[in-house]
Amino acid sequence: MQYYNSEISNKLPKLYEYFCDSINDSDKNISHCLLFWGPDITVQCELALEVARLLNCSNDKSQNCECLNCKWIKEQAHPAVKIYTRLDFKEADSAGDDGEPTKGKKNININQAKTIINELTVSSDYHRVYIFCDRDEDGNLLPLNQMNFPEATSNALLKTFEEPPKNTTFIFLTKDKTDVISTVVSRAQAFFVPSVVEQGYNYELVENVVSDYWQIDRNQVLEFENNLYKLMSENDSKEVLTQIQNYMLNVIKSNSGNKQLFYKLAKDMKAVEDAKRQLSLTPAMNTQTVIENLCFKMIL
Repeated sequence: MQYYNSEISNKLPKLYEYFCDSINDSDKNISHCLLFWGPDITVQCELALEVARLLNCSNDKSQNCECLNCKWIKEQAHPAVKIYTRLDFKEADSAGDDGEPTKGKKNININQAKTIINELTVSSDYHRVYIFCDRDEDGNLLPLNQMNFPEATSNALLKTFEEPPKNTTFIFLTKDKTDVISTVVSRAQAFFVPSVVEQGYNYELVENVVSDYWQIDRNQVLEFENNLYKLMSENDSKEVLTQIQNYMLNVIKSNSGNKQLFYKLAKDMKAVEDAKRQLSLTPAMNTQTVIENLCFKMIL
């Protein structure tokens, strides 16, 4: 599946401009470890591939450049630019280190980490860019988390992340910085990448309950919890939580200059995502307990 998108400069003009300036200016440069986080993993990958193109372009770095490196990256055929997921390691096509077929693999394992380390011992004429994320078997991109990129694998690569070979950049794609172990985050330059999808952010179902929720007094948290529990009892729980996230995204986009509110909402979006995961477990956690925990995180 192709993930490169030539319109990324229009989708994310400020981030695109930043990376253009940093790559072109030897005094600025960019970190050898980048972490992109936010709700849209696909657009993060598009940005990561554009960064890889800028780093490898042998001409003027313009978006319509037709040099061989740019052609390869646009076709996702560049030998030094790779998207690494649990399903994309050729050495694991027959079986992973736990004996599971690649099709059923649950994470990027230590054997695969060793493959990367060994690969980097061989010199390259290109600027190597390794993009870490996850995907399903239909090719849909998914974010990194500590299930598909576990601590053992991360730790096996830490030294490489910290002191990579020359002309090597690692890029991690995730929904929230806390989904990647802190030792990796501490080695990376992090960027919030907003979603560029304008449609589909419906939150009519929850608006009356969650509108300006961050202004609710702590003494009213139980009332807020009861209203949310009633809403989830009368509707599909996952849809209610998704619409809460949609509301938060809309507020972020409408208040782009308010950093304090942005960090509050970004943190709360992670709490809502945790609530979704808790309700999807088998057996699922008690709905009322999940809502209680979520409300206290959002209000307190």
